[in-house]
Amino acid sequence: MTIFRTDEERFADVPDYPFAPHYFHVHLDGGEVARQHYLDEGPSEGPVILLLHGEPSWSFLYRHMIPPLVEAGNRVIAPDLIGFGKSDKPTRRSDYSYAAHAGWLGQLLDHLGLRDIGLFCQDWGGLLGLRHVGMNPQRFAFVVASNTFLPVGAGSPSDAFVAWREYATTNPAFNIGGVIQRATVRHLSDAEVAAYDAPFPNEESKAGARAFPALVPVARDDPGAQDNLTAWEGLSRYERPFLTLFTDEDPVTRGGERYFQEMVPGAAGQPHRIVEGAGHFCQEDAPEIFVEALLSLSAQRERS
Repeated sequence: MTIFRTDEERFADVPDYPFAPHYFHVHLDGGEVARQHYLDEGPSEGPVILLLHGEPSWSFLYRHMIPPLVEAGNRVIAPDLIGFGKSDKPTRRSDYSYAAHAGWLGQLLDHLGLRDIGLFCQDWGGLLGLRHVGMNPQRFAFVVASNTFLPVGAGSPSDAFVAWREYATTNPAFNIGGVIQRATVRHLSDAEVAAYDAPFPNEESKAGARAFPALVPVARDDPGAQDNLTAWEGLSRYERPFLTLFTDEDPVTRGGERYFQEMVPGAAGQPHRIVEGAGHFCQEDAPEIFVEALLSLSAQRERS
């Protein structure tokens, strides 16, 4: 396995990202080790909020959410998934699998000893984070899910997802910053677009970003479908708060909130809403709405 590490100089001009880097060495298949980057902001004994990014973004996506969460006394953890951001990047698409990503994330959570976690997840942050909730529900105090899903290979994927999977898999000009901008309502500055491009200076660094869409289970015999069915068994018994805040400008996950609201007991009575004027990368368009929801649920956790 060949592993690419993005030169730190590429992150020198990233705006609004004053956070100290932390690193953990994840054990990959075949005895290889990859360095995983994560942010760990706020008091070490504060209530934990875990922010999980998706595809093809990185923890930069959460730069506007982290400060107010920390100011309220929370400990905020925001990792870069292996293959993204400042984390190491195996260079072959075959190096990545759904199960491997879930296991790599689990290694980090165990290393940090995280318990009583408040989770915010979007895109693949949900495919990974919600699998962990379903498999180990007692570890999570509450969940806020936006523009994500936990597929089991039933039904048909949306046309928007099929088009995205085809683009990510085959288009030779896989422009990461442009992808983020097209799925965001707010106009990003040139510096912000460059920040999303920063982790991916060449084709070999994009292997994980290209691989992710093809790892989504779209048939029952796809890898990952059975594990997600097992995770849904746990989610169907999850009685702690589960809030959906999907957006109105995301064609990929539109309507997916209904499954969570119907299937997860903890979703009953929560103030679910469709966030207007926000795209797939909702953290860019409406960070204050998600911060408010997380602070409210975190306060409830502290009172209980």
